[in-house]
Amino acid sequence: RSPLAEGIMQQKVRENALDWQIDSAGTGAYHVGEQADPRSIAVASTHGLDITYQRARQFKRADFEQYDLILAMDKSNYSNITRLARSEQDKGKVRMILNYAYPSQNKSVPDPYWDDDGFEQVYQMLDIACNAVLEKYRN
Repeated sequence: RSPLAEGIMQQKVRENALDWQIDSAGTGAYHVGEQADPRSIAVASTHGLDITYQRARQFKRADFEQYDLILAMDKSNYSNITRLARSEQDKGKVRMILNYAYPSQNKSVPDPYWDDDGFEQVYQMLDIACNAVLEKYRN
């Protein structure tokens, strides 16, 4: 999910000539150093995005210093990220990504790992959410 979100947001940032730094990370160390799931790469490619350069990394406490906004894909990610926060200011940077498209609903982006068809659905959800993030913060 997060590699797709990173790729989508990077494309939107480029198209809008914004000076934003975009990155993604998982909350677990399962795939550190690996490429995104081949199905994510394929779905991204069908939408004109190349995410093959991305390599998985684990979210770390120092990311709170590096980034102004940290978007979680689901409630478990949100909890894992906020658990690493050192302050209320850190916690205040963390948001559920779909809340930008569906305010205050705390919806999770489904994990498509077990459903090949789910990757396109996740792409569409993230595209809508990334548009909403862009609209909120680009000015």
